[in-house]
Amino acid sequence: MNAKPVNNSSNQNKTATQEIDLLALVGTLLDRKYFIILFTAVFAIIGVAVAILSTPIYKATALIQVEESSASVPGLDDMAGMFESSSEAVTEIELLKSRSVIGEAVDTLKLNIIAEPKLFPVIGGKIYRGFVAEQPNELASPLLGASSYAWGGESINVFRFDVPKALEGKEFELVTEKNNRYKLINPDGETVLTGAVGQDEVSGFYSLTIRSLNARPGTTFTLIKNNRYRTVVELQQEISASEKGKDSGIITLAYEHKSSTHAEKVLNKVSQIYVRRNVERNSAEAKKSLDFLEVQLPEVKKQLEQSEQRFNDYQKQRKSINITLETQGVLEQIVELDTTLQELELKRLELSRKFKREHPAYQGIVKQIQAVQDEKQQLTSKVSNLPETQQELLRLTRDVEVGNEIYMLLLSKTQELDIVRAGTVGNVRVVDVAAVDTTEPVKPKKALIAVVATLLGGFLAVAIVLIQKAMHRGVEDPSEIEALGLPVYASVPHSDYQDKLSGFTERARKNKVNKPKSILALDNPADLSIEALRSLRTSLHFAMMEAKNNIIAISGPSPSVGKSFISVNLATVLAQSGKKVLIVDADMRKGYLQTQFGLKWDNGLSDYLSGRLNLAQITKPTKVEGLSLITRGQIPPNPSELLMHSNFSQFIEEVSAEYDLVIIDTPPILAVTDPAIVSAHSGTTLLVTRFGQNHLREIELTRNRFEQNGIDVKGVVFNGVVKKASNAYGYYGYYNYEYKSDK
Repeated sequence: MNAKPVNNSSNQNKTATQEIDLLALVGTLLDRKYFIILFTAVFAIIGVAVAILSTPIYKATALIQVEESSASVPGLDDMAGMFESSSEAVTEIELLKSRSVIGEAVDTLKLNIIAEPKLFPVIGGKIYRGFVAEQPNELASPLLGASSYAWGGESINVFRFDVPKALEGKEFELVTEKNNRYKLINPDGETVLTGAVGQDEVSGFYSLTIRSLNARPGTTFTLIKNNRYRTVVELQQEISASEKGKDSGIITLAYEHKSSTHAEKVLNKVSQIYVRRNVERNSAEAKKSLDFLEVQLPEVKKQLEQSEQRFNDYQKQRKSINITLETQGVLEQIVELDTTLQELELKRLELSRKFKREHPAYQGIVKQIQAVQDEKQQLTSKVSNLPETQQELLRLTRDVEVGNEIYMLLLSKTQELDIVRAGTVGNVRVVDVAAVDTTEPVKPKKALIAVVATLLGGFLAVAIVLIQKAMHRGVEDPSEIEALGLPVYASVPHSDYQDKLSGFTERARKNKVNKPKSILALDNPADLSIEALRSLRTSLHFAMMEAKNNIIAISGPSPSVGKSFISVNLATVLAQSGKKVLIVDADMRKGYLQTQFGLKWDNGLSDYLSGRLNLAQITKPTKVEGLSLITRGQIPPNPSELLMHSNFSQFIEEVSAEYDLVIIDTPPILAVTDPAIVSAHSGTTLLVTRFGQNHLREIELTRNRFEQNGIDVKGVVFNGVVKKASNAYGYYGYYNYEYKSDK
């Protein structure tokens, strides 16, 4: 019940200010709408040109399937399983993009050699691609007399190109000559090699072999020998490989290039190399075992032959002694054990390449071998009880039969492994070979480029306008000046009519040329600017009631703010109201008031202050009734010192007594000190600022400069106000309406 009401006025004001700022921002953009439209249109044209002239990029795609490994030959599942292994698609992708595969493709297709015809800048590519040959080796006619460029149909096939290591990646020029000859020019413009098509040319560190060349004499080609490793790495990055779906085993390959045939050729070659290497990898284990057996077979055969020779020799020596039935039984058992022992030994060697000695599978084979050896040892002990002749015959017979069994076993294994190796097809296959849609390049997206360029142009134009607005902080709102404590007596609109009378342009005003030669208040008294000065006349009537005299000093912060325009037309308006007015040009450096009245500058203020002439001699009547003029006179070397002389005080007393109002046009205060001296003698000091030109800090510094000299600035005339959309949206303090009499 005791809660106090919340005051929301500050929040409302803040919200209103933010809304006004937003509207003013929109207005600023509307003021520069033609610039924004033109800037956007330029970017749109550039975007369309880029889209049309850009080199089209084609995309080649291929499909590879990764399958689980399976036995190649029925009935050999166990043996095939020893040598083949399944591969995940992710692993295969990495193998496919390995330097081994890509490097072989680079070497085979010589992708590190770039040989292209030199095209005319900007439009040459479009013309070259658009040429369609109707006959073999037909060439397009050169345009614009530029015969050194390729215009269509030119081609070159470089088989070998070697350069010094330091010049890899540098651009060489090959210039064709008559009779299928050419010359090679290095990056420094020196001819390093000459030769003919179809011949191996060598010169120092340079070598070049061109298989075919189709071009007119004088045509230039660009040759580059890139670093092989760098070429491989770049191709790895350019070829994309991805699995379609999760665990699908389907790999999609893609490669983009400006030549559709080149893209197909590269992708097909990479696929072929990858598939071939996959087969080689899957058959490598079988080949390794086969190589081992092929080394062992000759040794076993040799041992068998030696055993047979010893057996035959022994039988001849003993005259064909045969073994007994008991010995025959022991022999068969020993042969069987030796054969088993050899098979187990082969398995042990195989497992030793796959597992460590501590592995259970390896240890199991070792135990089996030990058991067979123990059993063989027992049989051997029985043989020792036989007669010596039977023992020797048994030993020789055993060597022959065991050697024969082992040889047949190894021969059988060799044949089986050879079948496995020959039948290996790999666990990957090319489903779809590389293909390119030549009717629709993947790049550039012409519509997208045009739209993006247009949007970019629009964004940049808006950004430029806003940045210029932020950087140029010229005051455009009179309320900002009033916030400094300086009342704005009048906001004078910019007069297009005055520009026409004086031949003004914005550039002429900035360069201070084309001085006005007429008075707007006389030529067009109904102009909005003159109406604003009539309002100023009324304001001055009340502002000067407490002034110490009838002298009005008019100054400004900087040149070109319109002080003279305000002074002359205000004096004219005051004179037209029936007052006797004198206007004085106190800018003895660059004053030009005489031009607006059609008079000369001589016999003016400087002549009076120097004591050469009196007041009557320097006062000049004008075509405006009741208005007199004192020009600047001869330009003195010391204007400030003349103004500080007592003659200027005497001058002020004389003109103040003789005229109802005296208006003194002074130079800018921030440039010279003259305005401070003049204002010290005047009763009223007015400051003229220009719309959008004078910064707030500049105006504040101007007031401080006057205050340092003990002068109080009565108010400000806000000159050259331009009606802008930003003003219409954001400000409301100085609307002017034309209100003429009916004719």
